[in-house]
Amino acid sequence: MGACCTKQSSSFSSPGRPLGATPSGPSSIGVPASATRPPPPRVGGPPRTLGGGATSTTPGADAEEARKKAAAAAEARAQQQSAKTGSGGDLTKKLAEQRRLTQRATLEVASRQNVREREVDASADALRNA
Repeated sequence: MGACCTKQSSSFSSPGRPLGATPSGPSSIGVPASATRPPPPRVGGPPRTLGGGATSTTPGADAEEARKKAAAAAEARAQQQSAKTGSGGDLTKKLAEQRRLTQRATLEVASRQNVREREVDASADALRNA
């Protein structure tokens, strides 16, 4: 159906070429020499600790020193945190107390609060109806 508007002689006028043969015309596509990538750098060697400029003769000494520094930093953070919570106002103290409660204790506190609110509502209804 689509052949009524095309020229049939131009569709297959050239004899073609066998599969796998190279094209007869010169290749216009070329790869410039600057487009090739250099090989990636090789990765290897002994493992190294990040941040260590000087190398020590005993490998355990660096690990022990790092442990001591980490412990000192953790203690400093803990002291700073305790200083924050201890010197705050009422809201800070309530927040610190809430953080210490478990989920069960939090639910119990909320339940007691709801019971008290219901009792107050019931007594208010009784006073209105009396």
